Amino acid sequence: MNGIINVYKEKGFTSFDVCAKLRGILKTRKIGHTGTLDPDAEGVLPVCVGNATNLCELLTDKDKVYETVLYLGVTTDTEDMTGTVLTTSEVRSTKEEVEAAIHKFIGQYNQIPPMYSAIKVNGQRLYDLARKGEVIERKSRSVIIHSVEVLEYIMDETNPNYVRAVRMSVSCSKGTYIRTLCKDIGETLGCGGCMKSLLRTRVSVFDLSNSLRLDQIEELVQQEKVDQVLIPVDKMFPNLVKAQVTKAAERFLMNGNPLRKHQLQFSATVSYDTNFEILVYDSKNTFTGIFEYKVAEQCFKPVKMFLQ
Repeated sequence: MNGIINVYKEKGFTSFDVCAKLRGILKTRKIGHTGTLDPDAEGVLPVCVGNATNLCELLTDKDKVYETVLYLGVTTDTEDMTGTVLTTSEVRSTKEEVEAAIHKFIGQYNQIPPMYSAIKVNGQRLYDLARKGEVIERKSRSVIIHSVEVLEYIMDETNPNYVRAVRMSVSCSKGTYIRTLCKDIGETLGCGGCMKSLLRTRVSVFDLSNSLRLDQIEELVQQEKVDQVLIPVDKMFPNLVKAQVTKAAERFLMNGNPLRKHQLQFSATVSYDTNFEILVYDSKNTFTGIFEYKVAEQCFKPVKMFLQ
């Protein structure tokens, strides 16, 4: 059983919980997820099964899209509504002011990760230190906010001229903390803010619309149809040319050795002027790995192997 399943992570589960439950459902140990979601967050969590676990780090690097609610006038120690309230402030921001503040964060900006995060500092998880009441200095990290679309302004009940919360869709680079983005927007407005909810709607090609809950996956296993939702690894690289190794050269492929041009049969014409990557299949047309052509050495070298 090899491939990627587009899992809908439900509220209350950690990403680790999802993998643990899938090991029982799929009866296999080799499972890994492609990017942590907080327990209170929901949405798309691509899970790699079998030899697809070699793909985990590549998928973690992909851009992501989230739907979130920014709640203004409140700050917490976790930067979301689950934490201890640190400050409360009167909100006196109009739609135009909120939109202007949001717009300031589109593009590249330096973000300081929250204390309640899985990042390690000197071998310790930040959230472990935070639970002990410790707050340490964190280095800022460069992230990219590709776009922010405001989906809904939720106005203050007592004064409908001012915004109390904003529901928005955020497209961003890997490593972006949406909680911290909400906090930073609140600081820019002068009233503070935190994240009220988070739904991940896309990771690379994996979309919310075709994600599956754990009970749905379990039902497919019982019906012996789970292979229908396992996305093969090579389908993740539609733009790469395919090449099948000759029978005589198959032992070189299986040992992860460099391959020469004459040992491969290509599905399309290629140019050897620059370095480029290809998908390599064995003589029985089973996908085996990603190789890169090296102009200087005039051979294809393995980038990532996906042996059975």
